[in-house]
Amino acid sequence: MSYLQPTEFVTKMVDAGESKIFMSTRDAVIRAYMAGAILALAVVFAVTINVQTGHPIIGAALFPVGFCMLYLLGFDLLTGVFVLTPLAWLDRRPGVTLGRVFENWGKVFVGNFLGAMTVAVIMAINFTYGFDAPVSKVGQVVATIGESRTVGYAEHGAGGWLTLFIRGALCNWMVSLGVVGALISTTVPGKVIAMWMPIMVFFFLGFEHSVVNMFLFPLGLMLGGAFSIGDYIFWNEIPTVLGNIVGGLSLTGLTLYSTHVRTAPKRQLA
Repeated sequence: MSYLQPTEFVTKMVDAGESKIFMSTRDAVIRAYMAGAILALAVVFAVTINVQTGHPIIGAALFPVGFCMLYLLGFDLLTGVFVLTPLAWLDRRPGVTLGRVFENWGKVFVGNFLGAMTVAVIMAINFTYGFDAPVSKVGQVVATIGESRTVGYAEHGAGGWLTLFIRGALCNWMVSLGVVGALISTTVPGKVIAMWMPIMVFFFLGFEHSVVNMFLFPLGLMLGGAFSIGDYIFWNEIPTVLGNIVGGLSLTGLTLYSTHVRTAPKRQLA
């Protein structure tokens, strides 16, 4: 069958987490680099659509093309490893320690950031003809996003930080369902459909994705956005990463694992 039962694809989630933990540093960084770069390009694609059509739902509906490409090619996002690798530790796979889990997170973070930054530099050049012309309309919108989603949150103090955390949690609830979607079918169309739906929801609702932000905010700074690196780190990336961890693990990883791998005892019928 092209559809796998929950007990089957949740076991595949644990297997995937284990394989990522023992992946070489070279492979982990390269795969994360490409994932960050492809996702960044998909963001430009979606923002361009929003600017040209004036209808954000169209950009949200088409944004998942980047997510589908990177996962079909076996690349890794930080939001995905936040969910998969801890499951291998919980399942007590041989040699899997919390130290190895955190080490993998660090490698993927570095790779995603470098990939996103590479595309940010390329797009900054693209939007300004090599910094020789005024910023294009799409570039202006990107810079505005950076301001509203850093300084805009800072205006609300602790409430803004809490909101970022919650939006980060809701984001990785949806994004991690997309990661799971790549495992629930054995056909490419089945995988794409399962990945597409939750990613479209996350993007349209404006939730906070740590890797998307690794691209949006550095690019916004390059294009003259009125916020600082400190604003970006404290008023977006830190609470977003924490929210991504909590949301993905608690709302997707642990719920699926606890009821499809570590199931409760079933009632014995006489």
